Amino acid sequence: MEPAPIQFEPIAEDALLLRFGERIDVTLNERVRAAVITLQRQLPQLEYVPAYASVLVRFDPLAWHNANVSPHQALERQVRIALGHDEAPVHASREQEIPVCYGGVHGPDLAGVAQHLHLPIDDVIARHADADYHVAMLGFAPGFPYLLGLDPTLAMPRRDDPRQRVPAGSVGIGGLQTGIYPDPLPGGWQLIGRTPLRLFDVNATPPSLLATGDRVRFRAIDDDEFRHLEAEQHR
Repeated sequence: MEPAPIQFEPIAEDALLLRFGERIDVTLNERVRAAVITLQRQLPQLEYVPAYASVLVRFDPLAWHNANVSPHQALERQVRIALGHDEAPVHASREQEIPVCYGGVHGPDLAGVAQHLHLPIDDVIARHADADYHVAMLGFAPGFPYLLGLDPTLAMPRRDDPRQRVPAGSVGIGGLQTGIYPDPLPGGWQLIGRTPLRLFDVNATPPSLLATGDRVRFRAIDDDEFRHLEAEQHR
């Protein structure tokens, strides 16, 4: 099946949105990633912000001034030309292991998730940790990864009463997605565990532990290992 044509949508004076589709889908997200790699090579002067099925392109309108067309139209033409070239290969993803202590104080919603899904708690943990994930995008907050690959049997609605403060490192489920809170933040996802790893550090290079396209596996750990790894993070 031929991929759907890209839709171009001006959304601000200095921003153009490229829509590749409307659904949350691994294949569609890979197409977005490949397009960003191509555009970064062909038009490196622009800023690209990938999402599940779209790319936000930030640009300087004065640099794209044209007497005959608007800056958005001039940029769209160049983007179409750039994407008309052979797509850049999607480089092998980094593999990242994220240790998670499931349940208890670290995963206060785990028991409720298991009850809602009519599954034993150990089964929920096993299904969550056994899946292969990839980072579809970073958003909501700096370093917050939206991960695709969740076992469909673990899909959960968000909480009716969002928390005002979710601890940093909390691993949650929202719909068919799983994600990790990089800092203490408000949120309504179902919290099933927590990682001691620091996902975002403004003083690090790069500041985000995970990047778009990374492959992620979770590894279940106990409280002792959690405390040990947490202590190492603060050395």
